[in-house]
Amino acid sequence: MLSEVTATRYVTPLREGGSLPGIVEADDLGTYVMKFTGAGQGRKTLVAEVICGQLGRRLGLRVPELVSIQLDPVIGLGEPDQEVQELLKASGGLNLGMDFLPGSLGFDPLAYEVDPAEAGRVVWFDALINNVDRSWRNPNMLVWHGELWLIDHGATMIWHHNWPGAAVSTAKPYDASDHVLAPFGPDIDTAAAELAPLVTEELLTEVAADVPDEWLVDEPGFETTDALRRAYVEALLPRAATIHERINLGPRTERKPSQAPGWLTEQPTPWPHPTRKTTKDSDQ
Repeated sequence: MLSEVTATRYVTPLREGGSLPGIVEADDLGTYVMKFTGAGQGRKTLVAEVICGQLGRRLGLRVPELVSIQLDPVIGLGEPDQEVQELLKASGGLNLGMDFLPGSLGFDPLAYEVDPAEAGRVVWFDALINNVDRSWRNPNMLVWHGELWLIDHGATMIWHHNWPGAAVSTAKPYDASDHVLAPFGPDIDTAAAELAPLVTEELLTEVAADVPDEWLVDEPGFETTDALRRAYVEALLPRAATIHERINLGPRTERKPSQAPGWLTEQPTPWPHPTRKTTKDSDQ
């Protein structure tokens, strides 16, 4: 289960996020990026954050620690921003917190090199959870103490928005052609050989158990929260075994809009051997 803390002070909103997450201080003296049950995306975003974040951590990827945060709506009474005040008032009870990484920087593919092995692990993981929000447009990665950290997994597992179609959805390929790490020649096969055997029924059951009951209740088609947790396990388990065969990195051409290193300006080159630009070339 996630550790549970209580929010003691709302510090500031993070307006980069569409759900308006905020930085809060808690009674354990920790500082967290808090995501709210009252946000427009709803509680399924928090479910995805927990399952995918905890799974990533268990697979050895760098994901900030997650906690559940109790919020007293009275905290919102002193907020001058009406939007923030309404969000806090609508989010009383249990919310999600992610350990705040002070001094971290947003990942910039022009400034930070990622080796093929690490790129492969991240791309494989994103393919497993069907993460549609790790593109060059919005990397959702941070660099902290010189290392790559993965954040924001709310836009994953799109099948849980339509459980009757989950089997069809989970069998689909993963389009990684716009993935921010695609230009780094991700070693997908090695990542699959390393990580896929770790994604067991037991592991998935454990990470699904970390989701609080109150975020799972009243899901149409499921009589109990445990039945819903089981559905997440059954969706991810077979996908882990074969998704590496269905990852599409796509050709790189001059028409690609990415500014990451490796995108060609001349003839397309097949993956997985990217052509690197020198610093001098990239500045021209």
